[in-house]
Amino acid sequence: MTHEQPNHRGDRTVFQHDLKDEGDPEPEFNVGIAEQLPRKNVAAGVLIRDDSGRILFISPTYKPFLDIPGGLTEDEESPLAACYREVREELGVDLQIGRLLLIDWMPTHGVWRDSVQFIFDGGVLNVEQIEAIRPAANEVSRLEFLHVDAAKQHLRPSMARRVSLAHRALQDGSTYYAEFGRTP
Repeated sequence: MTHEQPNHRGDRTVFQHDLKDEGDPEPEFNVGIAEQLPRKNVAAGVLIRDDSGRILFISPTYKPFLDIPGGLTEDEESPLAACYREVREELGVDLQIGRLLLIDWMPTHGVWRDSVQFIFDGGVLNVEQIEAIRPAANEVSRLEFLHVDAAKQHLRPSMARRVSLAHRALQDGSTYYAEFGRTP
């Protein structure tokens, strides 16, 4: 079985040394057990703001609610690397993504398995940066900057809670852990 090279945002040389330092992977005590273990989806998104503090929301072509830029990680991809990739794919720009604001666990819902969601700080964009955004037509039907309260009615309730917590983390300098958009 071949493994893809990990996609991450850290120093690649340091990462390779860290992998080497881990040593050989441990063998399975019960062969086949690893394939039976549960798996979670992991997603990463970003709060991008304009100079009046409004948050950039996208209207995905594949769902009826607003969302923030971001998406699921690929195999062997870190949440931060996925966030950079998704922003580039959805918005057509490369942004400097900042600190982690929120980690949120989401339960299984319909066909979607439970997941861990990361939200990072996407910073404040100036007019030129906003004008450089080129939404991917196959993924994003429109963009809009909204204040958190105005956006809530266009978001799934769990996303509204998640965005509100991430916004609070921006304001108070914290990083929050949540479950279904609520701090335990």
